[in-house]
Amino acid sequence: MQTVIRWATVVAIAMTTTAVFAANHEAPKHNKEVASDWMISACGELAPFIAYIEKHMADDGVFMPARYVGFGFQLDSNPEDEMRVVLVTPNTPASKVLRQGDVFVSVNGVPSTFENRDKMTFRGKPGEPVPAVILRDGKEMEIEVNRGVIEAVNNKERVLKGLGLADAEDWPADSCSVVEVVAEGKVVYVHREWSDTESETGYKFKQRDVTRFEFNEAGKVSKLWGLGEDQFVLEQLGYTITR
Repeated sequence: MQTVIRWATVVAIAMTTTAVFAANHEAPKHNKEVASDWMISACGELAPFIAYIEKHMADDGVFMPARYVGFGFQLDSNPEDEMRVVLVTPNTPASKVLRQGDVFVSVNGVPSTFENRDKMTFRGKPGEPVPAVILRDGKEMEIEVNRGVIEAVNNKERVLKGLGLADAEDWPADSCSVVEVVAEGKVVYVHREWSDTESETGYKFKQRDVTRFEFNEAGKVSKLWGLGEDQFVLEQLGYTITR
């Protein structure tokens, strides 16, 4: 009887060890596939990409976009002749002054029409104040916002909300491919190359980016951030950076 018990114990341990070994080897493969498909999906139709994030991002996951100098708000992408604030990033210069629903009347004296969007002086040095006039609750207000370094940390709800405000027709890229995928434990790096066309000008541009994915025990994306070639894109679109 003792021999049978010992043998049963050995078999159980062996089965458990095999299962753990298999799981440990399947996890990196799963994580690489999810991260790679995530980056390819981001170049396609908007609705499937949103569905992909809903499925593969952990409920407590966070996304940290690239840092930039600015205010920390997002404008409505609709083609109407108004510049309405639809999203304000917490703990940014904009969060101290702007609210969702505010409409810019002018920025630095320039009327805030749709045609003038490219002329709006939203770029500049950190700490530089920008005067503007906004419309809130039917009343015009003079405000001043200081530019600052924006380091956003967006939870899943905020990520999905931001994507829901994007222009679905203008979302898909012209081409997209994964150059390299590197995995180490629960971390995966994806190097991607993609090209697109600026809708307003018809100018084409290319960009490479690297995104770091971190996965939890359940195989969901718990944290991701990336680095791109923003200045290179601006140069391809004819912009220059001056001081």
